[in-house]
Amino acid sequence: MKDSELEELSPLEKKVFKKLQKLGDRKISEAVPIIAREEAIHPDEAAKLIYKLWKKGFIDLRGSEPHKNIFKYLFSVEGAWFHIITIVLLITVALVFLVSEPPLLYLRYILGSLFILYLPGYALIEALYPRGDELEPLERLALSIGLSLALVPLVGLILNYTPWGIRLTPVTLSLAMLTETLITYALFRKYRYYRLETSA
Repeated sequence: MKDSELEELSPLEKKVFKKLQKLGDRKISEAVPIIAREEAIHPDEAAKLIYKLWKKGFIDLRGSEPHKNIFKYLFSVEGAWFHIITIVLLITVALVFLVSEPPLLYLRYILGSLFILYLPGYALIEALYPRGDELEPLERLALSIGLSLALVPLVGLILNYTPWGIRLTPVTLSLAMLTETLITYALFRKYRYYRLETSA
């Protein structure tokens, strides 16, 4: 690491970076208390500094043991997003078909808005850009909303030319299946990048 590259770091970040180099291949759970104690800062602040160094590309954070297949990856922390989206989809579909009176009706409105305005586009963005560092979070949010506003009318247009037509049941099920298909594809792509990174 050249000194010119370290100039973009704050003085405290430089200290933490040098300390991490001395500590070597320690676990984060071991490094955070050491840095917090030696720099007289809160452990949360030490963890944030390590995270910033990782985001800037100065350090490499890896899990202790890479997942050997996609099923282990799916049931790890890295695959938690897939389960969250699937659960949100299932709850939304259940609310659409089973709830028609308050107070759960308001939850149906909230999750229904998320289901229409965000999730289809989010699933497509995750499939197109599976690596987390390709887009900033705000870009992901904006593109997810924009692509949802493009995908939902396309689903409606296709359903219009089918025997089912544009009704609540076919629209809800079509959007749920589309979103689930896209996040499943995204999961495979994320796992492939994960294997490339951990084998490097």
